[in-house]
Amino acid sequence: MPHAPQRRWELDALRGLMLVLMTLTHMPTMYSLPSGQPFGFVSAAEGFVFLSAFMAGRVYGRRARRDGLPAMQAAFHERALKLYLCQLGLLLLAFTLIAWLGVFNRQGGVTGLLEFFFIDPQAAVVGAALLLHNPPLLDILPLYIFMMLASPWLLRRGLRHGWLGVLAVSGLLWLGEQWGLGRGVHDLVVALTGLPIPYKDMGAFHWLAWQALWVAGLWLGAREQPWPRLPGWVLAPAAVYAGAMLAWRHIAGQDPLPWLPAVGLLLDKWSLGPMRVLNFASVFVLLMAAGPWLVRVLPRPHALELLGRHSLSVFCAHIVIALFTLAFFGSTQVVRPWTTDVALLLAAFAGLFAVAMLVEARERAGRRPGVFWRARSQAQ
Repeated sequence: MPHAPQRRWELDALRGLMLVLMTLTHMPTMYSLPSGQPFGFVSAAEGFVFLSAFMAGRVYGRRARRDGLPAMQAAFHERALKLYLCQLGLLLLAFTLIAWLGVFNRQGGVTGLLEFFFIDPQAAVVGAALLLHNPPLLDILPLYIFMMLASPWLLRRGLRHGWLGVLAVSGLLWLGEQWGLGRGVHDLVVALTGLPIPYKDMGAFHWLAWQALWVAGLWLGAREQPWPRLPGWVLAPAAVYAGAMLAWRHIAGQDPLPWLPAVGLLLDKWSLGPMRVLNFASVFVLLMAAGPWLVRVLPRPHALELLGRHSLSVFCAHIVIALFTLAFFGSTQVVRPWTTDVALLLAAFAGLFAVAMLVEARERAGRRPGVFWRARSQAQ
């Protein structure tokens, strides 16, 4: 899809920022743990999923209004297929070269990451192809694929009949996940497929919870009405809550109250606990209120824009770089000089920007008049 004048650079920059934070977290360096959840008990994953859903609602909602619902559905399915092919490529790399390097180099970070593959290779490969087995680092694209396949129905329902019913069902599924619905679904899937995939190896992201974040983003992105001005009685509690969570996160660390697991469940990332949802909502409300002012006063971050504009390619590249780093340098448990970790991060970001610039150059060449026909005639 060519770059349209409707593209909002600030959304690309935000996605680029989420990619930078995810890279800092996923790269096995001494900076991984401190850089996780820098804005409170909210991670880059929530921001990235929500922004992707928002942009999907915005782009495909306009496609539905302009070209009709079948064209919107076809575009969603095309995107889902592209994501699935990317996931297959990452799985192929992980189950072959990365697995071999992990064993050869005796790197527990890799062998632990691919533990189920080493236990039951056949079930792991089949389950991964069916998006049922999702190893760590490789478990977010399956969520995207599932939501891309569901989004045409969600968007059609929302545009035709309103979003109240869609949001209500989504909220009930999220609530069910808080009470263990996902484990029941897992048991049913295992019984139907015969694949002995443990619950933990189906991926860290609990889909029944995270779908609510996607549906909310899809709904807001598909809105045609301008954003209302948020009143002070909304902004003040949001600011207090977000500030308290930010302070708590950086005073207590990643685990809010280690001696009280119940609080950890309320802030759980993988099932999107209630206090975590409130934390994300408060940050979102503040960002919506301050966004126009920030766009005016802050310098335009072209580097982040570049990463966000080509988010799929950059996301896949950061997974590949993290996997090879684990295979050669080990996990965060390995003690290395800080200079080595800095060098690894600099090399990783250089790789991400190289990928983004290559994709950008290819897209610009593809938009240049006559390029396609010249390339075709040269090939013949």
